[in-house]
Amino acid sequence: MASLKEMRNRIGSVKATQKITKAMQMVAAAKLKRAQDQAESARPYAKKMASVIANLAAGVSGADAPRLLAGTGQDQRHLIVVATADKGLAGGFSTNVIRAARERINSLIANGKDVRIIAVGRKSRDQLSRLYGDKLVRTFELSEHKTVGLPSAQPIAEMIATAFEDGQADVVTLFYSQFRSVISQVPTAKQLIPAVVEGPETQNGAAPIDLNGAVYEYEPSEEEILETLLPRNLTTQILAALYENQAGFFGSQMAAMDNATRNAGDLINALTLQYNRKRQAQITTELIEIIAGAEAL
Repeated sequence: MASLKEMRNRIGSVKATQKITKAMQMVAAAKLKRAQDQAESARPYAKKMASVIANLAAGVSGADAPRLLAGTGQDQRHLIVVATADKGLAGGFSTNVIRAARERINSLIANGKDVRIIAVGRKSRDQLSRLYGDKLVRTFELSEHKTVGLPSAQPIAEMIATAFEDGQADVVTLFYSQFRSVISQVPTAKQLIPAVVEGPETQNGAAPIDLNGAVYEYEPSEEEILETLLPRNLTTQILAALYENQAGFFGSQMAAMDNATRNAGDLINALTLQYNRKRQAQITTELIEIIAGAEAL
């Protein structure tokens, strides 16, 4: 049984922890607004660029199609890019993304595919290096930059493009967390190479722009425009995913710290009640001893 002093120390320790979690919750809430605005602002640009590429790609086929659009024609070498956070204390935010990526990686390996991994964020680096150390080819830490932006996405896009051009990857897939609300972040897989430009306008594809029957002649040609746009689109899609990740991280951290603060409050109440009962019992015992001693005299 803990002494009264030990119980007082524990209550004080929990109160100190509660102050920290409350402060972290407030910081995450302050940063969430900006991160959410960035994520929502990036979505229309990324979707519109994908739609323009889909419109141009409709007039390009066969040997004229750029390699980033047509791919290599093979499906043997896969490059998996897993984007998580650098920091923790955000519930299962990073773990959920890594779990989705791990399922895809295991499935590809079971089918005899050659898999390489790029880890974006310390959490993905730490977990994936333990599981697939020989397949991890590069890691990027987002904390190297003050804020998430183009300098964060550009090196990742350049390495992906280089790996594809050097024949080290046939298919490139990005795993990240799509931000929906403070309590909802959805692990998402987006194929970057070959570029997905068909199907409904979703996170994975974009419908061509409706030209209402008009016919356009492009100068320069569609192929030349795509050769320029596709690398930029690669950077744009990665940047949009990093913004989604950042907003999801702060939302998840705010929710986790709110739960931790409330749990600390419940624990403080329980410990205080236990402390008061023990103190009252000790006082009662001391009074009984004093009365018994007085009667003995």
